[in-house]
Parts: sequence; structure tokens; C-alpha cells
Amino acid sequence: MPKERINHQITADPVRLIDPDGKQIGVLSLREAQRRADEAGLDLVEISPTAKPPVCRLLDFSKYYFQKEKKAREAKKHQHEVEVKEIKFGPNTEEHDYNFKKNNAIKFLKQHNKVKFTVRFRGRQMAHKELGYKILDKIKADLALIADVDQEPVSDRNMLSIIVSPKKEIDRIMKEAAKTPESPETQTDPQNS
Repeated sequence: MPKERINHQITADPVRLIDPDGKQIGVLSLREAQRRADEAGLDLVEISPTAKPPVCRLLDFSKYYFQKEKKAREAKKHQHEVEVKEIKFGPNTEEHDYNFKKNNAIKFLKQHNKVKFTVRFRGRQMAHKELGYKILDKIKADLALIADVDQEPVSDRNMLSIIVSPKKEIDRIMKEAAKTPESPETQTDPQNS
């Protein structure tokens, strides 16, 4: 985390000074602002170096920095790291395997992760790329209720792939879908019936 410039590290002159209570004192010379900080027994901290003139505040820097790091740690705790999960198909994937992989994709989307679907072709299968497009179109249609397509099908040598991400309101959609008997999960998953 970058530290703000404090006291004699500040080079801007003049500066807009704010007192410890958050009230604006006004635009002062750097020397006058530093003198006021010394009198109050506080640090002169450059809060907004890009402002015209730069904004400095009188405060106890060690306490300020501790609070700032604490807030950053708290924010990081509540952040969800989005992962891209990959699900692979072959061009001749059977219906049962397709449904199993689709249910895994639904699970990943519920966890707010992106999902990359890949169809890999081997040998003579390369002549039938339309089978791969058919699988990807089917998965797009089946997941249209809960996922948005980030990247349309892309062909790369012997692979086709798309990336989907969960809709912003996926939690609400999944709750509503769980109430109705024809939800994306209950259609194909025999364990839920």
C-alpha cells in the first residue's frame, strides 16, 4: 500500500490545509502548514497530491495509516476472487455426460465464477467442427437464464471455446428457480427429484 508523503517529504507549495476535525483551514504556504502541524504535535499528511493546490491534513500519521490498513484488510476479506473454471467436451459427448458437466457449470456459476466451455477435436473430428458449435449453442441456450456470454465461440487450432459469466442477479434467479418444479437443476439432476 503506497504511503502518503508526510511532513518534510511534501514538496508542493502552497497547500490546502484541513484540520484534524476535517474543517478546511484554507490555502497556506508549505512552511506555515508545517508550523501549524508542529504546534499541534501532529503530522502534515498529503492526502490528495493531484489536487490544485494539493490537499494536506493535520493528523497522527501512525494512527491514520493503521486505520487505513485495517480498512483495506476488511475490504479484502469480503472480496470474492472470480475464477475461470473450465469444462471440456468432445464433439461426440453423450447426453448424460453433457448433463453432468452442465450441472457442474451451474454449481460454478452459483459460486459467482466464470466458466469456460471447451470442445476439443482429435484427428478426423476436425472435419466436423459444426458438432462443436452445436454443443456450445446448446450450452448457451440451457444456461441463458443464469449466465451471460462473455466471449462468443472462438476457434483455436483443434479447440472451440466460449466463456460465460453469472448474471448479476443469479442468487435471486436460483431461489425463484428452486421454487418452480422446472428449474435448471431439477430438469436433469436425478438426485434433486
